[in-house]
Amino acid sequence: MGAIKSAMGDFLLTFMWVFCASTLGIITSIIGTNFGVKGLVYELFCMACFILVMLFVFTFIGEALGGAVFNPTDLATFYVVGIRTESLFSASLRLPAQAAGAAFGALAIMEVTPKNYKHMVTGPSLKVDLHTGAIVECVLTFGITFLVLLIILKGPKNTLMKNWLLSVSTVVLVFAGSAYTGPSMNPAIAFGWAYVDKRHNTWEQFYVFWICPFVGAISSALLFRVIFPPPVKKQKTA
Repeated sequence: MGAIKSAMGDFLLTFMWVFCASTLGIITSIIGTNFGVKGLVYELFCMACFILVMLFVFTFIGEALGGAVFNPTDLATFYVVGIRTESLFSASLRLPAQAAGAAFGALAIMEVTPKNYKHMVTGPSLKVDLHTGAIVECVLTFGITFLVLLIILKGPKNTLMKNWLLSVSTVVLVFAGSAYTGPSMNPAIAFGWAYVDKRHNTWEQFYVFWICPFVGAISSALLFRVIFPPPVKKQKTA
């Protein structure tokens, strides 16, 4: 019952994240047009601010849903680090639930977006050759995973500063990978948009947007555990 509840929470959270995050480009454009502001610095700053707000909101919602997450690699990452104790049965329910939530979120936002803004609502997609895209997704997921672990577990205690660092890290890496794969750094979100475009059952989708992010995330978690080993539990003496 607990595994089913976790899967339902993941489905809902992923649906909301994809739906809301997909509007950031539109909101940034509307604000820039109305106030006569444009340029790369403005766009990056706006995105970082919006993601900061979303992190606060979605962290609260995720906790209210019993620890729901919207990225499949999070389950593997925190399991390797030793924070989560996810069972194989629970993971087998949560991963498909996150993918389904992303697909429904992508379909929903496309349905309600006005025609003149539809071109601004897109997801990750391969823009280079297969192996280059795979390497980029692996490296970027490695980077974001390590930064997330570093900021959450070893970073500042102040919640605002912690979320701001997470926001900036995300925006910088998304911009770095924008000309290659989008990027995704999240297999569920990549699947959701691939489903909309009818590319969800291709080798490209499985290789670039599922295998490589997991390889990057798990490798990053292993490195983090080597650099910052968990404290050894002292055995109680009789």
